[in-house]
Amino acid sequence: MPAAVCGLLAVLLGLPFAGGTTPGTVDATVAGWIAHLSPGVLRALVLPTEPYVVIALGVLAVVLCLRAGRRTDAAFALGAPLLAILLTSWLLKPLYDRWKNDTLVYPSGHTVSLVAVLTVLVLVTRKAVVAVLAALALLAATAGLVGMGYHYLTDVVGGTLFAVAVVLLTWPVPRRVPAPSTG
Repeated sequence: MPAAVCGLLAVLLGLPFAGGTTPGTVDATVAGWIAHLSPGVLRALVLPTEPYVVIALGVLAVVLCLRAGRRTDAAFALGAPLLAILLTSWLLKPLYDRWKNDTLVYPSGHTVSLVAVLTVLVLVTRKAVVAVLAALALLAATAGLVGMGYHYLTDVVGGTLFAVAVVLLTWPVPRRVPAPSTG
């Protein structure tokens, strides 16, 4: 159910901005809040979305699964983020046709790649501290992406919702193995 809600919200959030190039009211307000940050700080905040960081986190998720003997989870840890990235680049961005600085921006591909991998890490580790660190990384990346002018806030939120939806929809549901009958 959460996956379907996230997917639906991602689809609906982008509709008012489809084919557009201007920020919404919330987009402009948040950009104004972040505008005072220095370029150096903004570059540091965008760091979690860099491919070498996202790839390293993805490899970590796969390795954790393999070390735990969870081969199926390892395959999904690799495949779910790739699926989310491909769907974003090849389907959603052209479909929504939202532009900023001569680039398609809805949903944010930077965000989709980061959030898909972070969601996998949360599912793999099942640790609250990983969820908190993932949320902090997303907040930092959001400020950086908006502050550097790469995306509007709605692009980042849409990317977050879509990435979570894809990962949750594709992730195998753990099944309880019934205890052998004693009688």
